[in-house]
Amino acid sequence: MANDSKVPRANGTPAPAERRDAPAGAVNETLSLAAMLVAVSMTFIDQTIVSIAAPHITDELGLSTSGIRWVVNAYLLSLAAFFALGGRLADLLGHRRVMLLGTLVFVIASALCGAVPKGDVAQTWLIVFRAVQGLGAALMFPAALAVVVMVFPVERRGRALALFFGLSGALTVVGPILGGWLTTWTWRAVFWVNVPVAVIAVVLTLLARIPADGRRETLDRRGAVLVAAGMGLSVVGLQQASAWGWGSAATWTCVIGGLLLLIVFVRLELRTAHPLITMRVFGDRAFVADIAVLFFAMTAFVPVFFFASVYAQVALGFSPNEAGLYLLVFFLGFGIASQLGGRILDRRGAKPALRLGTALGAVGFGLWAHRMTDLSLAAQWPYIVLAGAGIGLLLAPASTDAVNRALGASYGEVTSYGEVTGITQTVRNYAASLGLAVLGTVLATVTSDRIVASLKDRGLSTATAREAAHGLTESLAGQGGGPPHGSGPSSLLPQEVLDAVRLDFAQGNRTVFYGMAAALAAAFLCAHLHPGTRVTRTPPDAGTT
Repeated sequence: MANDSKVPRANGTPAPAERRDAPAGAVNETLSLAAMLVAVSMTFIDQTIVSIAAPHITDELGLSTSGIRWVVNAYLLSLAAFFALGGRLADLLGHRRVMLLGTLVFVIASALCGAVPKGDVAQTWLIVFRAVQGLGAALMFPAALAVVVMVFPVERRGRALALFFGLSGALTVVGPILGGWLTTWTWRAVFWVNVPVAVIAVVLTLLARIPADGRRETLDRRGAVLVAAGMGLSVVGLQQASAWGWGSAATWTCVIGGLLLLIVFVRLELRTAHPLITMRVFGDRAFVADIAVLFFAMTAFVPVFFFASVYAQVALGFSPNEAGLYLLVFFLGFGIASQLGGRILDRRGAKPALRLGTALGAVGFGLWAHRMTDLSLAAQWPYIVLAGAGIGLLLAPASTDAVNRALGASYGEVTSYGEVTGITQTVRNYAASLGLAVLGTVLATVTSDRIVASLKDRGLSTATAREAAHGLTESLAGQGGGPPHGSGPSSLLPQEVLDAVRLDFAQGNRTVFYGMAAALAAAFLCAHLHPGTRVTRTPPDAGTT
């Protein structure tokens, strides 16, 4: 970025050069872009691929319902907590170096996830290495993005970034389909598939001859610790509320303690010369509206893959392959609408796309939830498409408008894609992690209460019903299309009662999807906060996210 070193920061000091342009002919642009795409493809696929395999993982390893949610959420939470740190380390240590380090961490953690031993250690093992996967992704993604910006000259950069974000984002669709196919062989393959992909990414990176870079600045260590601890504690409290209870001191200590740490983090960043996340961009009203819409939308977008996948396999009795196709219906609406959302952004600005997308999403998720107890894809698919279309309409416009405004309005504060994307991606991943935690607690609570009521209606005592409901709730996520079963009293229940439990599970999911509809309704209100102005001049490096 030729003008980075010329633009003064707010404190009057010149902004350091984001990178040094490579000598002509020294870098293979095509190989560089291919290498970065292959690398980040793993981070997108892993947001969805594990959801399809979740019932089989639960069944074979004997995980609890809370445990399998942590297997999915540990990755998202770690990715959110360390994304800004990854971007900052890439600036300081060099983008190619950190990208390769992140890929190495990611692939080693993936291999260890696939090699998890059975027994008491399985749940802890899988959760820990899923979190390490998230750390690897948090190092890899911002560094890979910066490599693309560094390698391509200004006149070709926008096209390269559009391809980078378009293809990498589309790979989210691959997760459910690939996960369903691999799970028919072994669920461990959903982790092992990353090994050959990582090898290809590393080889392409080395062949591309990407130059080393970096800059000498201080690292905001306090900020990194505060944001990771604050996000982690708040999510732990919300996700464990179903096990600890909402009246538990541990639940509220984690939730309130985490939020207080995040407040301290924000205050610290405002006074730090080289902050981990630049907070002053939140002074732009349109940027705040974009971020708020993204926050509420992402509480539904990523969690929907987990809940819809398990619902399809437990309540509908689908196989993993069929569950992948069930989610593909969602992407049918998403894919078509995402193209329309980009056109609306170009012609009329972000606000119309945000308002239309959030409205369609709220209606779609609400109607999808209403038909979940029909236990039929035929009764649901129009509303699944509508829900996907709503998310597709708003996601790219909100992300693109946020990045362009931050870069365009804050030259003195934000000097790189890595820093701006660090803000949007941290918010997106944290929202997804919170959504999974809160909605997972809702599902466990509502499903358990409904099963207790069903069993009491059939003559069981309250104590026996609660014991059986606990066993059934723990086993539901591990059915993989088979009939629900339990241990102890639940194993003695007649088949017609166990069949009724599937309906109870569907009703629990209906509450979860109503929650997603409520999140999109909140996003709809936030969309109205957008002033409706358009970014008519973007900085030289602006692109699409």
